Amino acid sequence: MTAHPLLAAALDAAERGWHVFPLAPNTKRPAVTAWEQRATTDPVRIRRCWGAGPYNVGIACGPSGLVVVDLDTPKSPSVRRPAEWTEPGITDGTDVFAELFHRAGQPVPDQTFRVRTCRDGRHLYYAAPGGPVQPNTVGRLGWLIDSRSAGGYVVAAGSVVDGAAYRVELDLPPLPLPALLLISEKSTTARPAPARTSGRISDPVAWANAALDRECDKVATTGEGRRNRALVGAARSLARMVATRHLTRTVVEDRLTAAADAAGLGHAEAARTIRSGLDWGLANTTAGRAA
Repeated sequence: MTAHPLLAAALDAAERGWHVFPLAPNTKRPAVTAWEQRATTDPVRIRRCWGAGPYNVGIACGPSGLVVVDLDTPKSPSVRRPAEWTEPGITDGTDVFAELFHRAGQPVPDQTFRVRTCRDGRHLYYAAPGGPVQPNTVGRLGWLIDSRSAGGYVVAAGSVVDGAAYRVELDLPPLPLPALLLISEKSTTARPAPARTSGRISDPVAWANAALDRECDKVATTGEGRRNRALVGAARSLARMVATRHLTRTVVEDRLTAAADAAGLGHAEAARTIRSGLDWGLANTTAGRAA
């Protein structure tokens, strides 16, 4: 008897040593609480779970020893590219990823296990390095580039979201995570906290960007039931940096939208929440009222 395609997808991932858990049908949202702890490679548990319904398949990156880089596509043709990525030929996360390595004079490490996503983006699977745990990121590595590791998950190939399937694009063993993508205290790809001089912030723009990274990472990794609260809190907090012109509203909206999408919030709902939070924050800061 042929296994249901979603059961087959879960078993296939588990055979690769990747820990799986159920996502609500036709969505990216976990169907269970404590999904990282409950993720499994046990075929008996997997058959029992996916025998109960057409669940999509989530892969818990931490237990699976994976860091997955998500190369997204713009959500609409009107999305404005950040100034750093306005060169000809850069249109999506795949282009930005290639440009990162071209600028570093290194080959693009895309000959690894690769999945085409439901929105025509890509997931590149890498083996997690030893040492400090890599953080989950939203936009920190570059425009339209997110990453998932311990505490994060990705939708597995074979899953279907809004009628579109995730599918294996290149079936190769995951490469070791390239050094250029490492994020640690010594990594140049992460924004370090700016220094203080006599109690003052020496570089307020760097401080604002570091705050943007933290808030986006927080939104992207917040569990179901608390995501909307985290998003409005992030928007209100970042409004202070918009009011002082250390961040632009467009950049904040774009980054928070990407973080909300990574957390599984709907685009329209997230846009309303971000707009409301920024408006409230601007209206309740001295700089916002003065502007």
